[in-house]
Amino acid sequence: MDATWLKPIVETKYLSTENAHRYRAILRYFYIQHERMRQYLFPEEVYAFLKQHEEFADYTEDDLQQDLDQLVKWNNLIARQETSHVRTIEEFKKKRFRYQCSPYTVEIERMIRTLEQLGDSFGGSLEKTRFDRLYASLSRIEAIIASGFQEQRDEMYQVWEETFDYFKKIIQNSADYMAYLHSENVEERMTSESFLVYKEQFTAYLRDFIVALQKTSMQIEQLLEDLPEEGVRQFIGHVVDYERSIPRFADAPPPRAVQIEEKWETWRSLCEWFLGRNGRESELSFLQYQTNEAIRRLTRVVQRLGERHHHFRSRKGDYLHLARWFSRLESIEEAHCLSAVVFGCFHTKHLVADAEATDNIYRDVWDEPPAEWVTKPRVRHYGEKKKPQAIEDKEREKEEARLRYLEEKEREEAALRQLVTDGKIVLADLPEVTPYVRKTLLGWIAKAMGREGQAMKTENGWVVKVVNKEGTICLRAEDGELVMPNYEIHVLSGGE
Repeated sequence: MDATWLKPIVETKYLSTENAHRYRAILRYFYIQHERMRQYLFPEEVYAFLKQHEEFADYTEDDLQQDLDQLVKWNNLIARQETSHVRTIEEFKKKRFRYQCSPYTVEIERMIRTLEQLGDSFGGSLEKTRFDRLYASLSRIEAIIASGFQEQRDEMYQVWEETFDYFKKIIQNSADYMAYLHSENVEERMTSESFLVYKEQFTAYLRDFIVALQKTSMQIEQLLEDLPEEGVRQFIGHVVDYERSIPRFADAPPPRAVQIEEKWETWRSLCEWFLGRNGRESELSFLQYQTNEAIRRLTRVVQRLGERHHHFRSRKGDYLHLARWFSRLESIEEAHCLSAVVFGCFHTKHLVADAEATDNIYRDVWDEPPAEWVTKPRVRHYGEKKKPQAIEDKEREKEEARLRYLEEKEREEAALRQLVTDGKIVLADLPEVTPYVRKTLLGWIAKAMGREGQAMKTENGWVVKVVNKEGTICLRAEDGELVMPNYEIHVLSGGE
């Protein structure tokens, strides 16, 4: 662990100590003047600024000098003796100073200004163009590596900084915007009727971001996978060499190897954000999931608001229209047909049957035998008569059922194995198949398309990979034909 992480930061003491309002006013004035390119200020300038406000009506020059001395001790200000206009020895001994705010103080005040502008709500945005800019920067890195590093080092340094500036803004803005959508203020506004005015704008904004994200992210993922590790390390080496060539009046920089390793870890963070790590889902996938969930949540809120609005709407006009419609019918039979369409069937009887007749998820309802349902009297004290019976031994029936199940599974697997030719199942070349085979193949395709690499392990132990070819095909089965994309299922293991 770096020892600087554990060192207390004395430069922040002025924010919460006694007389913090005086220290903050002084340093805010120094920061404003620093932003206006005025580096050094005299105490009388600061005093004149403070006396303009009612809070410092009783403030004296001695108080200011004490505050300035304290801020110098806390490293917030840097004092420099002014000797350019000294005329006597007494004036030189008096040590007239001018002050400059330290770099730490500038960054602290800049952060405070940002926090003040932030307010109580999250900001952020989902800018779809930043992914395009990030892809363009990564493409420039790829081009520089492919050209053998013919670009100047300052050009490489600029490309590196642009890349991670875009990456940082993508992370920060997307995280802040998602937090904004889940904040309490937005939740309350979504429940009001005024939200309906913005729902189209919100939904279109999120939908456009998802489309651009899916389009560009795949290109970025492919580019990151294709970039050679050794080439990236050499690129980082040139960037570090350029940074070390910049003259600075400071302590000696860290060793070159340490700087290269730090930037390499930064590069790995970018790759892991897009590609994931050790089989874990990437942050990009999580961002897509959050955006889709936000769209679903907005849709549900709009639906509930619409239902609430529809509940209080008068149906008088609808009923008058139906009444005129009924009055124009010529027979009671036509009226019955219209009533059935508009109001549904009256006195509908609901029938209940055993829903667990089989464990086979591919078996259709009409393939099952009819079920019997025994009605029971609706009497409070009704109880079924029970007779003591002996426990029957069902071991043989269980074994027979198990053997029948295994035989059926062997037949189904044999039917699938017959479709494998040269280690793959080409759907375009298949003859007419059974409904079970069709459902199984479509189930494999659906599961594999949702996995990374489009590979999955089937329920019978095969490892298959789905490959999408050009065009469409017609898959013929005993119960119909299906027009679908041209897929091939490569059997990586099993299926012999």
